[in-house]
Amino acid sequence: MWPTIANQISEATKTDFSVMNKKPLAGGEINRAFYIDDGQTAYFVKLNDAVHLEKFRCEWNSLDHLRASDTLQVPRPICCGSTLSSSFLVLAYLPFNEGSEQAWHALGQQLARLHQSQHQPMYGWDDDNFLGLSIQPNAWHKKWSTFFAEQRIGWQLTILADKGIHFGDVEEIVTCIKQRLIHHQPAASLLHGDLWRGNVAFYDNRPVIFDPASYFGDREADIAMTELFGQFPHVFYQGYNAVWPLDAGYRERSEIYNLYHLLNHVSHFGEPYREQASSSVNRILSS
Repeated sequence: MWPTIANQISEATKTDFSVMNKKPLAGGEINRAFYIDDGQTAYFVKLNDAVHLEKFRCEWNSLDHLRASDTLQVPRPICCGSTLSSSFLVLAYLPFNEGSEQAWHALGQQLARLHQSQHQPMYGWDDDNFLGLSIQPNAWHKKWSTFFAEQRIGWQLTILADKGIHFGDVEEIVTCIKQRLIHHQPAASLLHGDLWRGNVAFYDNRPVIFDPASYFGDREADIAMTELFGQFPHVFYQGYNAVWPLDAGYRERSEIYNLYHLLNHVSHFGEPYREQASSSVNRILSS
């Protein structure tokens, strides 16, 4: 496997590369991660079974879109491929460290500029991609309320129902969310799509985002997730609002947006998130 990865790196960079040093890295719940180098140049390698190659291709596509926005730093994708047993994604290696308050403030400003930088007339993405291991459907829609209610919440509820996990009548919940969002027709911004604290780091005190699940949607969906699993520092939100203040009604919509991620976590990890997701569904239905 490693000779194959080295060969693909050599082809992608037009520079001979062979693996001299290799060590596993902690932090991944879905993929295995490694640091490799040839004594001079270092790379970050994500590994999974061969059947997950399409997931890595989708991640590459999201990273490419984020890099093209020229607003936020992301690890540069080098190559992506598979062997008989494994799939892999190779990224430029960045030695991460803690960020200062100034760096978190800059992240907020840069995220706002990302959201301002690229818009589409419709909501979605050219292809379906992945949120974790779950397929994320992205068929283009003109109405945000329809897109989010059906392709985010309805999709997750259907996946869970197929696993025998129920949070109520799917059609009732989807209809409720459509009604809650029906008058909200925001700009379709380029989103990171999975922006929790574990997907943010700092290199040379500059923010870096990674592991995206991008699509064009309401910018508030990115902001809401920054509050779900370990809220970002206050200066991050100050930085964001200094560039593009959040709209009225964000607080009410944020729970709807975060329900998508809670349901996905129930699908991936089960009971630890089931009660939290159920409580969220009940609040949305009763409000």
